[in-house]
Amino acid sequence: MTVQYSVNAPGNENRKEQRPGAPLAQPGSRRLFNFDDLEVQFDPELQTLWTYMIQKARPSFTPALLAEFEQWQNGIELACSTGAMPIRYVVLGSRFPNVFSLGGDLDLFAAHIRNGDRDALVRYGRACVRLLYRNMLGLDQSIITICLVQGDALGGGFEALLSFNVVIAERGTSFGLPETAFGLFPGMGAHCFLSRRLGSAHAERMIMSGRTYSAEELYEMGIVHALASPGNGRAEVESYIRQNRRRHSGHCAIYQASRSVNPLALSELEGVVDLWAEAALRLSETDLKLMRRLVAAQTRLLGKASV
Repeated sequence: MTVQYSVNAPGNENRKEQRPGAPLAQPGSRRLFNFDDLEVQFDPELQTLWTYMIQKARPSFTPALLAEFEQWQNGIELACSTGAMPIRYVVLGSRFPNVFSLGGDLDLFAAHIRNGDRDALVRYGRACVRLLYRNMLGLDQSIITICLVQGDALGGGFEALLSFNVVIAERGTSFGLPETAFGLFPGMGAHCFLSRRLGSAHAERMIMSGRTYSAEELYEMGIVHALASPGNGRAEVESYIRQNRRRHSGHCAIYQASRSVNPLALSELEGVVDLWAEAALRLSETDLKLMRRLVAAQTRLLGKASV
């Protein structure tokens, strides 16, 4: 069972529970999660906040989606601090057929590069890594974050899932960092996260290869924590939560200890973004044409998948 909640304005911590689909607008209160590109539901039995990206166009991290993710994170913190929702697990997935995320907004990148707008590139990249950094910390709450991958995760989509405590992927999904194909590198956390999980040498090999990896390969590396048969990803997440919820506090402590042993500062992530922006401005017109061809190829595939 999933329910939706509203929370009273600051200063009134009374909880308001609603049936699915029930009106949420009430005097003195506001909807906790009301977005265009995110679908959010709370499951009180599993104490889990289920969130799905529901973009209608090319599923990528547009500025509009990044803004909604920031509001979503703020909403989670507010829900926890007011007691509106006893959230212990946060799950992120995608409703787009066969795609988790294709990563960065490449059309936007190309426009900023052609305009020589370093500041705009840095603003975009830093907005991305701030979200990943907060997610890595569990928003400073006793929350375990789970990424549900039911479709391909490429570029920034792959980088994003590396910030989660747990990754559960369906067999047959693909993962990759294609940025080197057009002369760039993944600048929103891949090197930082992969180096801590696999070691710097292995991380560099993955990034420089530009190849795609299967869910099964990433499971063997320890990046994916559980595999599900196609179409059964959500059921696998529910099973994982049911099996581990009695150990929730211990798992939270383990993740906190891991972050202490291998600390990652926001300044490190932002420093890589700065390097990424400088490298982006050095791309040639040929590189930008390759970037555009990648977008066009992905768009054609998405059109076939949605038919």
